[in-house]
Amino acid sequence: MNPIDALGLASVEADLARLEPLLSTSVETGEAFLDEVTTHLIKAGGKRLRPLLGLASATSGEWPASDDDLMGAVSVELVHLASLYHDDVMDEAVMRRNVESVNSRYGNLVAIVAGDYLLARSAAIAADLGTEVASVIANTLALLTQGQVSEVRTAFSVERTDADYRVAIGGKTAALMATACRVGAITAGRSVEQTEALTTFGYSFGMMYQLRDDVLDVTATSGQLGKPAGQDLAEGIYTLPVLVALQDPVLGSELAAILGAPLSDVEREAARSLVEQSTGIAATVAEAHRYLDEARVAALSLPSSDLARGMVNLGALLLSDLPALV
Repeated sequence: MNPIDALGLASVEADLARLEPLLSTSVETGEAFLDEVTTHLIKAGGKRLRPLLGLASATSGEWPASDDDLMGAVSVELVHLASLYHDDVMDEAVMRRNVESVNSRYGNLVAIVAGDYLLARSAAIAADLGTEVASVIANTLALLTQGQVSEVRTAFSVERTDADYRVAIGGKTAALMATACRVGAITAGRSVEQTEALTTFGYSFGMMYQLRDDVLDVTATSGQLGKPAGQDLAEGIYTLPVLVALQDPVLGSELAAILGAPLSDVEREAARSLVEQSTGIAATVAEAHRYLDEARVAALSLPSSDLARGMVNLGALLLSDLPALV
């Protein structure tokens, strides 16, 4: 997926180039070791999808981003980066963005403290942008934490509910996408109506993003994912395709008998096959398209036809590698 091409807003691409050095300078302290740790993933690159959404929401691609627009996007991206530091500790990850993960290279304690530092810098930047942005970032951190706790609480539980799943992905993924759009709208001084429409788009986009990931975790090859297929299954994170499969009157009991504990490679493949045979994939794809419809409605309510068109294209591109609706 190339989100910049899908969005089609030339000035946003230029703004992203302006944002990149700000990410590093915003967390540098002058202390060599801390700077090395806090910029480790920044230097590894990334799609910068959240800053892309924030800058597009601020400018519509019609004018260069202001300093506040750029720093708002930095604040959001630092929250995302901090969450990666913490996630990798919990997942015992060894790689992130094709480089050694921070916890693997520097140890868990350093990774946790460095993630906390990124959150502190995000909060300080948000405070400089005003109480409204600071409040949005603070509320987003609360939602992210709630989502993470929900996921941890229901790990390896075949009793995990649809509501549990939605709390987790709404907090861990969709809330920050929504915040990226909302902060961009706030720093640009958009109207209440436009701000709400952009926030709705970001949330719906974030839900689509996670639903897509959860389908691909089951259906894609390891080469496509850059990690073993079925990794969530193996780690006890039972996503919507799995939850639907567990309700299958024929396959559900067989799947439940495999799940509930860490899986061997053979068990993971058996579980993945059962999910693929169920209606779980089709149901999740349909749900992703429902959020695509919500995102499209929100985007098309915006006054900028270029921004609306770009956001619709971005949403459609996101789901283009999923199985077709039937």
